[in-house]
Amino acid sequence: MRTPRHEILVDARGLEPPEPMEKVMQTLALLRPGQTIRMLLHREPFPLYAILEERGYRHDTHMEADGSYVILITQAGPATGNATE
Repeated sequence: MRTPRHEILVDARGLEPPEPMEKVMQTLALLRPGQTIRMLLHREPFPLYAILEERGYRHDTHMEADGSYVILITQAGPATGNATE
């Protein structure tokens, strides 16, 4: 499990569009290799997924018991370890 210092929290719950998108796009510029953005939202951000993919990021989304969403965003790339083909 990652330690908190490897995560950047973006709590966008309750913000109206386009603020959540603006916040996460600004935070992507701060993301270093090995770090994760943990984005908290009150709705699922479907438009964000294509933008992340286009820019070389992957995401993992899950719904919390209260109906909010947690989106973990990382840089796409090779899996950990050195894979040689």
